[in-house]
Amino acid sequence: MTPDELQAARDRTVPDVVAGGLRVLFCGINPSLMTGATGHHFAFPGNRFWPVLHLSGFTPRQLRPSEQSELLQHGLGITNVVARATARADELSAEEFRAGGEILTAKVATLRPQWLAVVGITAYRTAFGERRAQIGRQERTIGGAHVWALPNPSGLNAHWTAQSMAAEYGRLRKAVTADPRAGTGIGTGTKN
Repeated sequence: MTPDELQAARDRTVPDVVAGGLRVLFCGINPSLMTGATGHHFAFPGNRFWPVLHLSGFTPRQLRPSEQSELLQHGLGITNVVARATARADELSAEEFRAGGEILTAKVATLRPQWLAVVGITAYRTAFGERRAQIGRQERTIGGAHVWALPNPSGLNAHWTAQSMAAEYGRLRKAVTADPRAGTGIGTGTKN
């Protein structure tokens, strides 16, 4: 992919990978330019979403971004808080995050996933006004779904390794398979 092709993807939107009644709807911050250019979520080569999804037990093998539609077979889907592609998340305004949170709430109410997993604690805090939220299960529900804030799998997030992320994603996977009404570890993640 050339730099010009990537720049041409700026502000593009990428279709969600969704269906009604998913077990988990993963929600990224917003598409990267690589995602905008390819149409595949978490497509930037340094992004650890796909390896972590497999390491945590959500998928039986590591999927490639181009295989994103296979997530539906596992009761999983992908959307974003903000729909437009940017080079970096810090190009987004707080207003875009809040508006994205409203759109996401309506989307979740329509799709009715069991869990909404927001991939990026800062995006979750900003979109939903939860300034003190920590990684892990949240007390609130959104659109009827239980909520879990996960670490951002971007390669820029050096505070988390693939292994420590997989452990946190694995905590969510265990909660998904348990009784959804059980009070499993609200806000007990190990890192911010």
